[in-house]
Amino acid sequence: MTIPRALVRRPSPRLPEGLVTHIDRSPVDLDLAVRQWEGYAAALQDAGWTTVEVEPAEDCPDSVFVEDTVVVYGSVAVLANPGAPERRPEVAGTAEVLEEHGYTLVEIEAPGTLDGGDVLKHGGTVWVGVGGRTDVEGASQLRAHLEPLGADVRTVPQTRVLHLKSAVTALPDGTVVGHEPLVQDPSVWGERFLAVPEESGAHVVLLGGDRVLMAADAPRSARRFRERGLEVVEVDISEFEKLEGCVTCLSVRLRSLPG
Repeated sequence: MTIPRALVRRPSPRLPEGLVTHIDRSPVDLDLAVRQWEGYAAALQDAGWTTVEVEPAEDCPDSVFVEDTVVVYGSVAVLANPGAPERRPEVAGTAEVLEEHGYTLVEIEAPGTLDGGDVLKHGGTVWVGVGGRTDVEGASQLRAHLEPLGADVRTVPQTRVLHLKSAVTALPDGTVVGHEPLVQDPSVWGERFLAVPEESGAHVVLLGGDRVLMAADAPRSARRFRERGLEVVEVDISEFEKLEGCVTCLSVRLRSLPG
């Protein structure tokens, strides 16, 4: 049986300098952020995931948000071309690790831009948020890479928050959850959309089975998920939320490894 792995990356000492786009800047406590990152990694490990650390990128303040550097689909890893030029040096470290693990590497090439946080996958459907750090050309290149693998790639307008997965994620049964004021067009998901009462309640990481990981500051959303029969693991990521981060962008889950 394949052991699931998750890519993670330790916070840069320059984390407090990270980019903010849709919120006001708040001071980030680096020591607390490191402890929270360690707690996040431990939660993944406790759920049966082996964490694989990408080499730290100390000169890249946002490098802890490793999800933005790649989109993994089956045995293919699509290397991102981040919409913020400052973040593009982060991609090389992710590429090195995934190549070591046997993934086939392809790239989003300029002038197209794509951040991994703008890509929501569930089943064979891939939604791509366009309008922020991911543009139409980047989404088109992603479609060209993934459709031959059987993916149904759909674009979604996204400008209210940093990334598509800042607005919506999916529960294990495919229900798409979002905090409605931040969701550009809930009708995209039709009856499968479920509104949650807190912003961070819209961010879940699927850990396998009926277990999900989410931030600890959304107790009402967590209660709703438990009422739906889910096992909820809560972690404190307050320092990363100050940089528009959420639980999804702190890891890349490798559910099925090549070979």
